[in-house]
Amino acid sequence: MFTGLIEEKGKVQAIRKGIASATLTISSSVVTGDLKVGDSVSVNGVCLTATLVDKHTFSVDAVPETMLRSNLGSLHAGSVVNLERALKVGDRLGGHFVQGHVDAVGEIISLEENGQDHVVEVSLPAEIHELCVAKGSISIDGISLTIADLKESSAVFWITPHTFEHTNLKSAELGSPVNLEGDMLAKHVAKLMNARS
Repeated sequence: MFTGLIEEKGKVQAIRKGIASATLTISSSVVTGDLKVGDSVSVNGVCLTATLVDKHTFSVDAVPETMLRSNLGSLHAGSVVNLERALKVGDRLGGHFVQGHVDAVGEIISLEENGQDHVVEVSLPAEIHELCVAKGSISIDGISLTIADLKESSAVFWITPHTFEHTNLKSAELGSPVNLEGDMLAKHVAKLMNARS
């Protein structure tokens, strides 16, 4: 379980691809501080297990399902990724509950400066859109964001200077694929409502 508050930006050092899976080695200066083999770590909002950890890098394995449902397959050596360690019991929950279970991939369709802030618009597949409400939460590449405006097939987000500087949004481009995770509570409500109808 994560909060969607990114601890640092890491950089992909190497990707070793298998038939449909991959092993990623990522550089880190914060996350590796107390990360241990077997710990969960969020990489662009994907919950992965650390398989190798040293002072400045760690490795994770991504199985075929993860590669299929996320943007990890589009990463390459040098890609900037958002990193967050798992939530500790007793920590403050400043974002929202993020499981690290990516539901779909969207893409950045608009990215503009607005004063000191940035405004980002992200396309939403129908199965994600139905879980969203204006002023609700969604995870974009592991970042807990509030939906400022919900459009017919996209959502608009206002990004503060701190979030822009400390996440991979700073290196995002139009068309960049982003991992989407709908709000966990919305998923449960939707399932209950569908079961009743």
